[in-house]
Amino acid sequence: MRSGNPALKESTFLDLGSGTVVTHGGDTMSLNGTVNKTGLLLLLTVLTAAFAWSHTLSPTGELAPGATMYLWGGAIGGFVLAMATIFKKSWAPVTAPLYALVEGFFLGAISAIYDAQFNGIVMQAVLLTFGTLFALLFAYRSGLIKVTENFKMGVMAATGGIALVYLATIVLGFFGINIPMIHDSGLVGIGFSLFVVVIASMNLVLDFDFIKTGVEKGAPGYMEWYGAFGLMVTLVWLYIEFLRLLSKLQSRS
Repeated sequence: MRSGNPALKESTFLDLGSGTVVTHGGDTMSLNGTVNKTGLLLLLTVLTAAFAWSHTLSPTGELAPGATMYLWGGAIGGFVLAMATIFKKSWAPVTAPLYALVEGFFLGAISAIYDAQFNGIVMQAVLLTFGTLFALLFAYRSGLIKVTENFKMGVMAATGGIALVYLATIVLGFFGINIPMIHDSGLVGIGFSLFVVVIASMNLVLDFDFIKTGVEKGAPGYMEWYGAFGLMVTLVWLYIEFLRLLSKLQSRS
């Protein structure tokens, strides 16, 4: 079983030495437990996002002095905590809530910046993100979407390609070089964003399948936190991509 999400992959539930399910006794992973923990992580994210939003823009609509701190501090802190969680899964009961809190600062800051430029864009992105989440969850649970091996490999390959494009964008940006068209508001840029949104959405389906597999295999209880964390990673990505897509569309109007 594979997932395009780097936090959710086949070896997560396996002992790398024996290839068997890691249980270590105690509580086991449940679907309700994972759902509850996902809800808690979302709540923590919203709390810090609201705080960062209120401190990112001044009453005149300009960036507040601490805006950069919330933006970059949240992004870097979230990345560090995400890596710690991925490489030390048993820490998830502590690092996953911390990730949600820190990532909230980043999301609040970047959301305020986007909303200052395109009024109402944040609410649209939020509705699209959760609408996509529930629509795909329904499609997965009802069997409308089948998670076949080819489906998994296709989503993984596309996700890897997108990651390489974004990495190249960051590296080239240090030298003042911009990749043409795909980050602009032209038809190519909008098409690229639509493609990324679709792939991010398909990663949600793989995340659902991953969590279902963990429950069926009797993964240890702390994997509820890890599964919730992995789902949060994909939701954050999807939300950011909706912001990018909507901003490109509104730039053309």
